[in-house]
Amino acid sequence: MNIKDHDGTTNFVPGTVLDIHHISPAQLALLGLEEIAFMKPVMTETGPAFAIHAADGTPIAIVADQRLAAAAIIQNDMMPTLVH
Repeated sequence: MNIKDHDGTTNFVPGTVLDIHHISPAQLALLGLEEIAFMKPVMTETGPAFAIHAADGTPIAIVADQRLAAAAIIQNDMMPTLVH
């Protein structure tokens, strides 16, 4: 369930369940789009690595290992989250 503010923006009602397959960019931003980055293991031409993605799935970087991925995310004032 969402509530629209007087200015037309949508806010989440605490305790509601969101269907992440049908979330709008505005709702994603409210969830911390600019505060969360995801790391996931990937295979590159040179071997295993970790991809870093913004919360909306936008690729940001590929680094050699999980610790380096987490450090890069933290250095950019975001919270790292592991996806597998």
